[in-house]
Order: sequence, then C-alpha cells, then structure tokens
Amino acid sequence: MRKILYLSAAQRFGDFALLLMRVFVGLFLIWGVWDNITDPARMREFVEFLRQHHFASPGVLAPLSVYAQFLVGIAFVLGLFTRWAGILCVVNFAVAIAMVDRFGGMRGVFPSGCLVFIGLYLATHGAGRLSLDAAMKANDAPRGNTGVRLKK
Repeated sequence: MRKILYLSAAQRFGDFALLLMRVFVGLFLIWGVWDNITDPARMREFVEFLRQHHFASPGVLAPLSVYAQFLVGIAFVLGLFTRWAGILCVVNFAVAIAMVDRFGGMRGVFPSGCLVFIGLYLATHGAGRLSLDAAMKANDAPRGNTGVRLKK
C-alpha cells in the first residue's frame, strides 16, 4: 500500500525525466536567442530593449546575455558542465526578474522564475546519469547525507 501511496516505482524514471527536462529547457533557451545570434537587426532590437529598461552598457550586456543563454542551452542539452550552466542560468534570469519581469507581476516573473529554479536545481544536483557529466564522472563528488543521491 505504501508503494502505491507514494508512487515509489516512479523513481526509476527519474534519470529519464531529468534528461527530458534538460533537453526541453536547453532547446527552449537556444530557440529563444537564435534570432539574436543569426540576425544583427534582432540583436540591435535587444540592445534597445535593454537600453529602455535602464541597463548599464546595453551594447555589451545584450550579446553577453544572448550568448550566455545559448551556451547554457547547449550545456543543458548535452549535460556538460551542467552545474556551471545552472549558475549562469540563475544569474541571467535573476537579473531579468530584477530589471524587467518584476513589473509584470507574478505572470511576468513566472517564466524567468522557473528558469531560475531549474538552473538552481541543476547547479545543485547536476545533470544525472544520462549526461556527458556522468560519462566524465563529474557527478561522483562525495555528498553528505542530505539531498538526492544519484544511483550508480
């Protein structure tokens, strides 16, 4: 009865679910900035957007943000340097919330907030067994008794 109540059998799909989340979020990040990378006019629009929201040095920060999101997306998809990518994701979207999204209320904050928490999760838990990090033994760092342990 306990197994049914707590759905403990679902745990065996955890690595696959984590892979799906990483790939979905990673592809979303890549898709979201691809037009800025491939079309200089779109990058100029983004620079102007940052200028309108009173960012310092929008000409520097726009490409920095775009390429950071692009690299984070690639890292999430591959599960490579995932903890660092998670930290970059948190910083990038926390800035987006602080400078722009907070003015839209909860609905405005929610998309960036999700990316902050997904980045935080991946920064603290890693990419899981189905990743290049796992293949390179990056997840083998010793852990305390708290948190999720990856199966070996």
